[in-house]
Amino acid sequence: MAEKRVLFDFEVDFSNEGGIQAQKFRLDIEGDDISDAELATYIIRDMRLLMVKEVRILNKQIIEEAHKRKAE
Repeated sequence: MAEKRVLFDFEVDFSNEGGIQAQKFRLDIEGDDISDAELATYIIRDMRLLMVKEVRILNKQIIEEAHKRKAE
């Protein structure tokens, strides 16, 4: 079975102003797809972000590529 990753850009706005963004971010996924909502939740949780107002997922592509993170 081929391993899947998601390649995407994202923007995060914070409720106390400011924000972060990333381009060509890659993330290991299980299965063949991940919703934008699931992806946003993963970013917030994994990066331990607080006071998130909005997350925008852009240019999302599912690619076949070996996973980089070891299973926990």
